[in-house]
Amino acid sequence: MTRKRLEQLIDEPYATIICYPRTTEKELKMRVQQLKKLQIDELEFIGPKRILNTQILGKGCVGLVVLAHRENEKVALKIRRIDADRTSMLREAKLLRKANSVQVGPQLLDASKNFLVMQFVEGDLLLQWLEKDAGKPRLRAILRNILEQCWRLDTARLDHGELSHGPKHVIIDGMDKPYIVDFETSSTRRRPSNVTSISQFLFMSGMSSGIPRKLGIKNKEKIVDSLRRYRRDMSRDNFLEILKSCGL
Repeated sequence: MTRKRLEQLIDEPYATIICYPRTTEKELKMRVQQLKKLQIDELEFIGPKRILNTQILGKGCVGLVVLAHRENEKVALKIRRIDADRTSMLREAKLLRKANSVQVGPQLLDASKNFLVMQFVEGDLLLQWLEKDAGKPRLRAILRNILEQCWRLDTARLDHGELSHGPKHVIIDGMDKPYIVDFETSSTRRRPSNVTSISQFLFMSGMSSGIPRKLGIKNKEKIVDSLRRYRRDMSRDNFLEILKSCGL
């Protein structure tokens, strides 16, 4: 565990992490000033990913995620990469705020051009959680909660865009609460497909750690039929039929 105050970020490898994948004195100074305005006190370099032999929480095409401290609270800080295909994090902030409006996603706390400050969700990625022997009641409760969140996103007309890759975008915290994360490729312009995407991953793919077997699902055709009806009409009744066909 390595904690660094803002004035210590001028040292490597922390300077390059703040300005990944390359830094300049001007860019670093600007970003440290933004962190001060966001009331970030320290960064804590822990997590499952490694950049420049330094631990962080996550790495994607748009940004890196590190643990930060803000007014004695742990928060997740997403840092826009210098080579990202967008010039600002404010669009993603707007999309996460929309997800928050229907009680989905980590809470957005603040944002700037180069940073998102979010609720820190400590837990397991979905596949890691599924590897545990949770038992049917807990498994059903978790999966139903995930699908309910996806339905709320559908009704809000917000398409996450990456839920067919469920393991990377769902975290289960220590209280068995699932969080859908990472709204960087989300859109309000596409037809939403959150329920169908996550359902296909969980119940139809070969990557879902045997969920159908664990739930005793033998007839996947019922799931296919219910998903087909839901695509035509995203009503609550059709959504409930998906839950029924999935044993939830």
